Amino acid sequence: MAADEPLVLGIETSCDETGVGIVRGTTLLADAVASSVDTHARFGGVVPEIASRAHLEAMVPTIERALKEAGVSARDLDGIAVTSGPGLAGALLVGVSAAKAYAYALGKPLYGVNHLASHICVDQLEHGPLPEPTMALLVSGGHSSLLLAPDITADVRPLGATIDDAAGEAFDKIARVLDLGFPGGPVIDRLAREGDPKAIAFPRGLTGPRDAPYDFSFSGLKTSVARWIEAKRAAGEEVPVRDVAASFQEAVVDVLTRKAVRACKDEGVDHLMIGGGVAANSRLRALAEERCERAGIRLRVPRPKLCTDNGAMVAALGAEMVARNRLPSDLELSADSSLPVTEPHVPGKHHHAHDHDHVHEISKDNLYS
Repeated sequence: MAADEPLVLGIETSCDETGVGIVRGTTLLADAVASSVDTHARFGGVVPEIASRAHLEAMVPTIERALKEAGVSARDLDGIAVTSGPGLAGALLVGVSAAKAYAYALGKPLYGVNHLASHICVDQLEHGPLPEPTMALLVSGGHSSLLLAPDITADVRPLGATIDDAAGEAFDKIARVLDLGFPGGPVIDRLAREGDPKAIAFPRGLTGPRDAPYDFSFSGLKTSVARWIEAKRAAGEEVPVRDVAASFQEAVVDVLTRKAVRACKDEGVDHLMIGGGVAANSRLRALAEERCERAGIRLRVPRPKLCTDNGAMVAALGAEMVARNRLPSDLELSADSSLPVTEPHVPGKHHHAHDHDHVHEISKDNLYS
């Protein structure tokens, strides 16, 4: 770890996790997370207003915890990165406002970065610099995307995406039908290990010869599983929860891995990176490993904690922006709930090199030491 590598703090508030990470280059120094998932659980899903308020309460303590964990002072930072989109508008706004306040008070450059590009970049903290181009399969509660990234800081190309429900969303909805609580991913993963993935033949969406080769659809699968469960209940029969979980999960990961491996072959890319919350799923990891090995593709999957939303991934992309001299964002940076993945970061329009010197001058007596 070279001392001249950029030291960057990243803030992530796109959904219900307040994440603050600190990295030096590609080395993770701190990863502090405050989650409001338990508060949302009783509503069966994330409530945007509750998430925003939780971010507001957790922000300063989580930043302070991360700085302490990293053993650095806020003044030592080379930049502050923040998820500016996509995500829940109110939740994003809290993170962006905090990042702007810290950047202004400390006289540090600000980088508004893309949530999806950050999910790809986090793998640098685990497996070293990303190959170029990188093929990435991102699967979470809000996204299921196949992306080709020749340059993670400037050039990310969408090859395919979900046309309806994201994979994680389908997990949550099926868990709800089975009365398994929220979030659904971890509990379905656990129950599926004791079930038979071949017990029920659930459909594989968008896998026909005329379907878009890299797009995903999980809405039909979700409906099919829900109807199967309803029919069992209507007939007064017991629902074999473990077999349903295993068969449903297999239908999801079969399609995800099949399309990802096909994209690698078609684009001539010899490796695959899988990220996002659903990448923590044990069956997705196992099947991807199996299929990649057969196809001669190297698989890169970060450890589960780095797959779910976290500040480390934002800091990782921010550090890459600093290292590649990308233009910082303006203090006018806004939250963009539908920021396209083709924009890995939001460069400033009115940025001048002397701006930060001026800011530092007027704020050198600030409280952050």
